[in-house]
Parts: sequence; structure tokens; C-alpha cells
Amino acid sequence: MARRRQLRRAQGATVVIGAVCCLGLGAAGCARSDAVAQGPPAGDPVEVLRTAADALVEAGSSQTRTSLEMATGGTRVTIRGEGVYDYRKRLGRLKVRLPQDPAGAAEGRPITELLAPGALYMKNRGAGVPDDKWVRVDTATLSDGNLVTGGATDPFAAAEVLRGTRAATFVGRTEVAGARVRHYRGTADLEAASQAASEVNRGPLGAAAKGFATARVPFDVYLDDEGRIRKIRHRFSFVNGERQEPVAVASTTLLYDFGAPADVRLPADGDIYAGRIAQE
Repeated sequence: MARRRQLRRAQGATVVIGAVCCLGLGAAGCARSDAVAQGPPAGDPVEVLRTAADALVEAGSSQTRTSLEMATGGTRVTIRGEGVYDYRKRLGRLKVRLPQDPAGAAEGRPITELLAPGALYMKNRGAGVPDDKWVRVDTATLSDGNLVTGGATDPFAAAEVLRGTRAATFVGRTEVAGARVRHYRGTADLEAASQAASEVNRGPLGAAAKGFATARVPFDVYLDDEGRIRKIRHRFSFVNGERQEPVAVASTTLLYDFGAPADVRLPADGDIYAGRIAQE
């Protein structure tokens, strides 16, 4: 009997020791796994970012929020937008709100913008345009490639700027709107981006490369675990043609709710304003 009790105690001790060892190994395994999760991702950051736009095409569509901050001569204004974008059809719809004017007048009605290959359509444009008419702008004629003119950066054009990434570093892991993301920081070249971009953005990005004060665009971008852009911030610079003053522009685009319906219909020819637009 005494020998049986001693044997049972020995077996119990072995089980306890084994459990402790398993827990210890499990903890070590978790620590290693966590270390891997917090470490830098696989792949060269430059190559990862040059193909980030492809992940948006695969996602199909998303909702988006935009912010365009302009600073010149000690004055700073912010234009905000919200809407949807179809990355396969290259079509988007935004409601863009202009800031108060310097006199403190209240914000007017938002401008509705339709983003399409080679064109920007604006409704409630003001400047003598009838309320039921759209203004159409050929983006190939814009010196900024419609990265700034519309008060918001076309989400897919924003992504394709990354195709011209020259240098980039992995900053770390964080969260954007509740999504786990990888933060990268770098510099893109608009001329290189235009050469690598899809056909619809090749011309506009090439125009921006010539129209901005510099073709170099610093950026911060946040990718989720599927490689999709969740947030991207560009810093552009151009010279005000009338006053010859440098203007700094920070464009931020937030993408979320991938797969959201994005039914964007372009206006008929008869709904497009054919008159002259007054300068505001």
C-alpha cells in the first residue's frame, strides 16, 4: 500500500511538472508569435507599395472620406469630402464641402462630384451654373492631374501615385478606424508613377509631374493585412500662378467598407452646362 501511494504521488508530480512545462512552452510560443506579429512584414517596402493599388482593384469598391488642407501666406483651409468609389470601373461619387469664407459666411450646399476616366463632373458648382446642370472638366487639361483641383484626390489616382515609390520604410503596426494596419513612409516620383500607372491615370499623373513645384511626393500610407490601402496622406506643392506664392497641400484619403455598393451614373450630354463659367 505504501509503495502504491508513493507511486501515485510520483505520477502526480510528473503530471504537474509536465503541465507546467507545457504552459511554459506555450507561453514561449505565444511570445515568439507575438514577436513575429510585431516585427517588420516580409517583402521590400518599395515593391509592396508599388502594387498596393492592385489590391484595391481586387477589392472592387469602398467608401471613402477625403480631406484636402491648403496652406499659403499664413492662411490654412480644409476641404472635406465623403462618398464611394468603384476601382474596377474607375468611377466615384463624392459630396465635397467647402470651408467658410474669410468673412465667416456659412458653408454653402456641398458640391457633388463624379470622378470618371479623363473627366471630373461637378454639380452645384456655383459661378452662374444652373442648379440642375453639371460642369464637366477634362482632367487631361489640369496641371495637377485632378489631385487637387476638385478639392479631393481621386482615390485610385492617390493609390497609383505609389507606383512611383522611390524610397520607403516600414514604420510600425497600428490601427486605423479599428483595422490593424502596417504604416509605411516614403517618397514617390510622379513621373515614374505616370509611366507605371493604368491607362486612365497615365496622362493626369504625367501632367501633375510637370505642373507641381516638384514631382517628388512625400507620403504616409497604411495597409491592412490584405494589402489594401486604409489611409494615405500625400504632401504636394505648387506655385500660385497669380501671386507666385508656394502653396503646400496635404491630401488625406481614408478607405473603408470594402465591397460597398458604388452605383455611379454619369450625366447625360443634355445635363452638362455648355455656358461660360465665371471665375470665383
